[in-house]
Amino acid sequence: LIVVAPATASFLAKLSAGIADDLLTTTALAAACPVILAPAMHTEMWQSAATQNNLETLLERDFIIVPPGVGRLTGDDSGIGRLAEPEVIFDASTACLEGVLTGIRVCVTAGGTREPIDAVRFIGNYSSGKQGLAFAKAAKRMGAEVHLIAANLDESMCVGFNAVHVSTTADLQKALLAQIDKFDVLVMAAAVADFSPSDPVAHKIKRSESGNILNLSLVANPDILKEVTSAVTNSSRTPVVVGFAAESGGNLEDLGKLKLEAKGCDFIVANDVSEFKVFGDEQNNILLISRADTSSHSGSKEMVASEVMSKVAANIGRL
Repeated sequence: LIVVAPATASFLAKLSAGIADDLLTTTALAAACPVILAPAMHTEMWQSAATQNNLETLLERDFIIVPPGVGRLTGDDSGIGRLAEPEVIFDASTACLEGVLTGIRVCVTAGGTREPIDAVRFIGNYSSGKQGLAFAKAAKRMGAEVHLIAANLDESMCVGFNAVHVSTTADLQKALLAQIDKFDVLVMAAAVADFSPSDPVAHKIKRSESGNILNLSLVANPDILKEVTSAVTNSSRTPVVVGFAAESGGNLEDLGKLKLEAKGCDFIVANDVSEFKVFGDEQNNILLISRADTSSHSGSKEMVASEVMSKVAANIGRL
């Protein structure tokens, strides 16, 4: 997909006439993929007969036009011709990409597991589920059939998805293993508790009974990611598995590569969560690590998810 934003009146005229005298016009004219044009210019230039004729020609040739908005222009004047808002251009772009994952089944885990201590307390983590939900939305926009396993997320957050709600790591493990042989891509975005209390109780532990110190005995939870990658290796499908590494301290890329090998997945999404970064935020900054390369992605969590899913889609059937 090619997006030209802003597309000037001069550029539209050259493209309409088939003039290729620089890198941009050459690339746009030679493109075999969709080309989106987001015009921006002064009102009089936009309304001129020449520009309107050029736009009609480009539409006939299947170029996609995102009309300009109305508002403040480059000087003191205002009117139609203002570059469309980024969200509008982004929506037009993702609409063009729909279908990349048509026929592909994607399973996404999101949220954070909770391990009960007693009837009212639990061991958990700071995961909001926003990044996992962003992956589910990105996959759905690209045409995939999405199955969402939501760990402690409000049902209102999961509207529009075929969702199974779970609480503990054991619940997540059971729900995930039930999907083996049913997905082509697994995005393991849920923050899974590494440990759980060995002896949870069904009643509330009262402070008057426990005193000022409450000692908990913790046991390690199953390594679900490693377990699933091992299971799919022996399944009838050969899905792409995307794992996550929330790290603090050390070289992020090195830590991500170690986890990639240890878990046996195809991709690792690694980020630095030290000093309470990432959890609950709208933005993210990640490294996408595979055996072939490492790439950096930053921006809104939805933008990061779209970029990662595009890379994953390009590798389906090739790993």
